Amino acid sequence: MREAMLTDVERIGAFGDAERTFLMTEEAFRVFYEQTSRPVWAYLARITGDGRLADDLLQEAYYRFLRTRANFESDDHRRNYLFRIATNLVVDHRRRCGHEEGRRLDGSRAEEASAGSHEGDRAVRRLDLARAMEQMKPRERSLLWLAYAQGFSHEEIADVLGLKKASLKALLFRARKRLIGLLGTTDIPGDRR
Repeated sequence: MREAMLTDVERIGAFGDAERTFLMTEEAFRVFYEQTSRPVWAYLARITGDGRLADDLLQEAYYRFLRTRANFESDDHRRNYLFRIATNLVVDHRRRCGHEEGRRLDGSRAEEASAGSHEGDRAVRRLDLARAMEQMKPRERSLLWLAYAQGFSHEEIADVLGLKKASLKALLFRARKRLIGLLGTTDIPGDRR
């Protein structure tokens, strides 16, 4: 039986493919990871409502990001692409499950309320916001999280979520309006717009 042997030309080609697969140096990736891992995890945890699932999806998002051969115009473009991968992973996960999974609130948040008057009030507001966000559709949560927690521009949000920029203002307005209704207030914590 003859063993499969690569010629020198095939070996060089195979090495070139492997090298092109990873267009970032280890140091560049480390810096990128340090800058983006926390915001991407927070985004995933918020829209899935499950920290463990967010851990798994974060790992898969970076794996897929590293496997891409795309050239990025800027760090913002690279970051937006990573958020796009993360968003697609959530959509794929929900599709595989066949239903929207129940979301859980972290019990430690409720304990924060006893930390003192000012901090307790703040913790209660955060808990109310978390409960309201849980009642929203995944796309509404994504829109609000990217706009207000991550500070993305409308163009960046449209790119990450695969939406048309023209429809984004209306979608974001409706999501804010729904959140206001769920909170029973005209004040949205952190509203900068």
